[in-house]
Amino acid sequence: MTTEFLPMLSQPLSLPCGTTLKNRIAKSAMSDSLGDGAGNPTNDQIALYERWAKGGLALSIIGEVQGTPHFAEKPGNLVLNNHSDREQLVRLANAGATDNAQLWLQLGHAGAMADAPISKPKGPSALDLPGLICGGMSLDEIHALPAEFARTARLAKQLGFGGVELHAAHGFLLNQFLSPLFNKRDDDYGGSLQNRMRLLLEVISAVRDAVGPEFPVGIKLNATDQLVGGFAEDEALDVVAAVDKTGVDLIDISGGTYFPGAASSSDRAGTGPYFLDFAGRARAKTRIPLMVTGGFKTLAQAESAIADGMADIVGLARALVVDPELPSYWLSGQRSKPLFPRFQNPPEGGVTAWYTMQITQNAKGEAALAPEDLETAIEAYESRDEVRRRVWNSMLG
Repeated sequence: MTTEFLPMLSQPLSLPCGTTLKNRIAKSAMSDSLGDGAGNPTNDQIALYERWAKGGLALSIIGEVQGTPHFAEKPGNLVLNNHSDREQLVRLANAGATDNAQLWLQLGHAGAMADAPISKPKGPSALDLPGLICGGMSLDEIHALPAEFARTARLAKQLGFGGVELHAAHGFLLNQFLSPLFNKRDDDYGGSLQNRMRLLLEVISAVRDAVGPEFPVGIKLNATDQLVGGFAEDEALDVVAAVDKTGVDLIDISGGTYFPGAASSSDRAGTGPYFLDFAGRARAKTRIPLMVTGGFKTLAQAESAIADGMADIVGLARALVVDPELPSYWLSGQRSKPLFPRFQNPPEGGVTAWYTMQITQNAKGEAALAPEDLETAIEAYESRDEVRRRVWNSMLG
């Protein structure tokens, strides 16, 4: 099957820094949970990103890479600092660059959402809610954050990774500062939107200064928290306009949050991309290339997003878990859509566990899981995290 729009997906994309992505398909950031529990890459993780690179995509982004071990989202996260296993990280960077692909690190800080068994969650403000208890950051702690992100970005460049993405979405720290649900501060970092976006802009500036003008720096931004009283589209557009005046090379648009009880975007019902309408509005606010992540399920949807000018590159996540070689097929006009599993009444977090364990199957080159394997996948996922928490606390605590 071929279509008139196919050449659009195949076109290279030039970023403002001068880097060129070879086509318009990206693997958006996910927590692959393949770190060794001490913050270092495993051989499985290296094999996974080489497989995705060989599958034809232009860009992969590794989710939630931490600058310190203190506010990790999961015990399978990578930690990038002077104590890291540099040899394994270089191997990972090289594997992800196979076939002229790019491998970026998403620089994360879970803040209030940090995994409590391996950290002491702390966000913009102290909160005591069902399922979410955290402390509030001091001004000194906030002021230290831009330099922390900058150090991590500089090290990513030194180790050979193709770029970095700042995580300001999905309820993690930089998004927490943007969101009135998390940010109750009454100082220079709270209250007005200008104050709530202050930390994000300071981090962008510090990272750009650290890596220089020719190294790609992206940002993942929520179009909306999808929560009443949270960060909403009109505010997100104002942040896009502010980011346009910085040295960012790619704005990755997503949405939703891991606020307790909230459904993630990836679990929502629907047949099409979630945030294209917002991207169309954002297009009027910025010259920076836009990546749209969430809900792409067919080749036609991806082609149309590029051809209609709504996105410059499409971000795929679960589609590349169920079909790691999908880009190579789409770029040749084949395999219209991947086959997604259907689950009957999965428990909260269960679908994420299934997909995470399917990522491990892909890394090992083993047979795909079936939807009927959901319960077994959840057990394996939770058991592995418990083992890695023990490792994390003994090695990094």
